[in-house]
Amino acid sequence: MLRDVRHEITDGLLGLSTTKGEGVHVKIGVSPIVSDTPIIITGNMTAAKIKERLGLSPLADKVMDSVENGSARVICFPVSATTAGTIGAISSGTVGSGSLKVTGSPYNAFDISIKITGQGGLNAASFVYSIDGGRSYSDEATVPMNGVFVIEDTGLTVTFEVLEGQKFNVDDVFTFKTTAPQMTNGDALKAIEKLKTFNEEFEFVHIVGESNAELWAAVSAQQVILANQYHKPMFFVLEAYNIAPNEKVEDYAFRLEAEKKLIKNYDVQVVAARSLYTGMDGITREINNAGIVAGMYAKAKVNQSIGETAVFGISVLKMKELRPLGIEEYIEVLDAANYLTFRQYDGLEGFYVTNARMMCPDGSDYRYAEDVRVKNKIIKKTRKEALLQLQSDVDMEDVDGDLAAKGKFIQAPLEDMVKDKEISSVSINVPEGQDILVTETMHIIIRYVPRGKIREIVIDLGVSNPNAK
Repeated sequence: MLRDVRHEITDGLLGLSTTKGEGVHVKIGVSPIVSDTPIIITGNMTAAKIKERLGLSPLADKVMDSVENGSARVICFPVSATTAGTIGAISSGTVGSGSLKVTGSPYNAFDISIKITGQGGLNAASFVYSIDGGRSYSDEATVPMNGVFVIEDTGLTVTFEVLEGQKFNVDDVFTFKTTAPQMTNGDALKAIEKLKTFNEEFEFVHIVGESNAELWAAVSAQQVILANQYHKPMFFVLEAYNIAPNEKVEDYAFRLEAEKKLIKNYDVQVVAARSLYTGMDGITREINNAGIVAGMYAKAKVNQSIGETAVFGISVLKMKELRPLGIEEYIEVLDAANYLTFRQYDGLEGFYVTNARMMCPDGSDYRYAEDVRVKNKIIKKTRKEALLQLQSDVDMEDVDGDLAAKGKFIQAPLEDMVKDKEISSVSINVPEGQDILVTETMHIIIRYVPRGKIREIVIDLGVSNPNAK
């Protein structure tokens, strides 16, 4: 090739960040949408767009909670429900003589209200409907000639019925509730299997839907396999089951406390917090707060507690009250049992995470999510650097010096975490006298000092007399 003026492009000098997966999470939950590939939701999507992509589903609800509270990217694995949702009994407040039937399989938990706005029979009467208990209504429609009306995106069909000479009257109201479809423990575990070969960067997994200790234990076992066999350090966020019908709140709290003893894994978090919450779509629902928690992790640095009161409060305009009613008396019990709960503080408005507890064994160094997130980040960073040292040559005339030099390469990215104030300090020790020719194994000891957290403040207050001797 003839010589000339040539340009060689050196990229990456601006130091722009690359995708690290921090704050990005996977959601596994029930949705009517069938997809062979994960569905990506971004933080700039509207509630309507999220529902379009995920359907009116439990998965969509929790994604909206996460996006509204900080998630910029959510990787969704929709799961077809094994257990169908149910339709409750119809209550009617009518002066007219018409009636209503409901069929179908609901996509989600709905509180349906159908209100007659124009008197008449089939092809004459008019109505509006609500899926959120009357907080918002559809546009007015005419009762079809055959009486059959499909409530869009709910999986439900209602049939208006009037005999000859009968009619619906204005302000006749028909109400009923549905339960959401559910996936089985097997469905959830099958979806987790996909993570073994899923290579996009993410930090944790949220299993959508109330679950019991049996699933917590099964997920715990899968987490260990993913971390040890597939080199995928991640933690799981699960939702505790709701209080049973007619169960006393104290019995519910102590039942949760007893079941914590079955789980001893610091990479598993169970959210026991529930609330009455108005979502980004304007619908007020009783929810498990795990979706909110997942959004908070996206906003927080890996070492930052999502219980930090100056940053992560939820307004009383959004979170109306904690559920079940009376649970405030037992938050201390649940917090001590390592469940994530929410609380209020006298003197502050809103609701706050009590502690981002993990289901760790007694005496663990990884009691809180911020401890686990830092640990997992260190694992990822040191693995990446250590992989570059595999099969490398060692000078057998200076084994200790050569191995120490390689250790400094592995330490380098952790020094960046010190600069970013994610950890306080770090040291790497490469033990001397390693018999590389025989073992072909390099041993490294990493020790780091985490950032501290103020979890309680004690103020000594007293009167000072300037004239006292």
